[in-house]
Amino acid sequence: MQSLREGKSIIRRKNIDRGFAILFARLVLGLIFFMAGVMKVFQLGPLEHARKYFLPFADTFLPVWSLWVVGVVIPFIELVAGAMVILGLRTREALVALGFVLAIVTFGHLLKEPLYEFHTHVIPRLALVLFVLLMPHEDDIFSIDYLLARRTMRDGAGV
Repeated sequence: MQSLREGKSIIRRKNIDRGFAILFARLVLGLIFFMAGVMKVFQLGPLEHARKYFLPFADTFLPVWSLWVVGVVIPFIELVAGAMVILGLRTREALVALGFVLAIVTFGHLLKEPLYEFHTHVIPRLALVLFVLLMPHEDDIFSIDYLLARRTMRDGAGV
């Protein structure tokens, strides 16, 4: 009987440890993107972001209108998705959006510089995106998603 109780305690502790691991990864990743979004939306401005970071690609095969659209939209995606990741709200959708941002950034850098060393910028963010995305969602116990799922299950069981 004692060993069964100890076994349940170890399992609970592992789940809490996994929950903290996911929380810390979410907080770091979310803050990286959220603060970048804050700077690009409220300090630099979305139009200036597009002008400064996307219009230099006007000499490539990419249509200029697409550079404007993507350059203006990305700061808002970083801001909103970063906040969602911090909160653990619709985490999967936010991570997928941020994954696309990373893919776009990677494409852009490699378009201009095929041997661009993106290990300092893209890879750490991608590692965190993949870590949180691949962890079991039910182990993200410090998130709004978890609280909403528990409430839905509780309400559904009470019916």
